[in-house]
Amino acid sequence: MRHVATILFILAGIANLPPVMGVLGAERLESLYGLPFAGEDLLLLMRHRAVLFGILGAFIIFAAFRIHMRAIATVAGLISMLAFVLLALPLNAHGEALQRVFWVDVVACVLLFSGYSISVWHFRSRTNFKAVK
Repeated sequence: MRHVATILFILAGIANLPPVMGVLGAERLESLYGLPFAGEDLLLLMRHRAVLFGILGAFIIFAAFRIHMRAIATVAGLISMLAFVLLALPLNAHGEALQRVFWVDVVACVLLFSGYSISVWHFRSRTNFKAVK
């Protein structure tokens, strides 16, 4: 079961990595989000956002291999992704690309929460087993 949790964390982390390509410029951002990014100020903010997603995704993947970091990675990931999910409602008010981002975040939240839940369950079951011996 512990390997399942690791895989779920890795998948949730990977879901946060595609926006990193936005660092490369407006063309990549436009292909990711289906929106024009005119203006240097907006482009700067979106490129910075891409860096932050890279940090978050890398941290979640790091936590896949460092069990003691999973709680904070889960909290950080869920806050980030659930914030977008809630802000994107109602979903039909947005274009196809942002709807895709919405669903990727929903799936990544489920993966991350499931991975953390399995980690906690696995830790507790091993701790209880050792205490009985």
